[in-house]
Amino acid sequence: MRKSRLAQFFSILFTLSVVISLPGGVQAQESDEQTLWKMEHLYWDYVQNNDLTAYRGLWHKDFVGWPSVSATPVNKEHITDWITDQTGQGHTFKMVEFKPASIHVNGDVAVTYYWVTYRWVNKDGGATTRTIRVTHTLVREGKDWHILGGMSMPEAANPQK
Repeated sequence: MRKSRLAQFFSILFTLSVVISLPGGVQAQESDEQTLWKMEHLYWDYVQNNDLTAYRGLWHKDFVGWPSVSATPVNKEHITDWITDQTGQGHTFKMVEFKPASIHVNGDVAVTYYWVTYRWVNKDGGATTRTIRVTHTLVREGKDWHILGGMSMPEAANPQK
């Protein structure tokens, strides 16, 4: 009888600890999601402000990704090429819209999916508006998140549903 009560006590204690820890886990995930979306917004702010130092700081040292403007995957060493190719021609970047699609956080790894619409404005004020789909895989290192992998592609005119 005594063993039964002791087992019951520990069972209740275990159940309470699980229930109590759930909101914190949910809150931590929501906090991570907010942090990651803020980081994705900063990414585009850095491009718009031509802050290449801050922009490079978002990337993991072992990054490999495939931007829509590149014929092949690139590493961190070439991550700003797409920006300097445009700014070298006197173009300025203008953000139009950021539209989140989905995010998934699993411990210290996260994947973000979103659309971004932007313009590269030439010296005469002319610009073409483009929308791309972006995927980033991020890894947490200590308190910071860094982009470990990614891919972007032009938004299809008539995407299949």
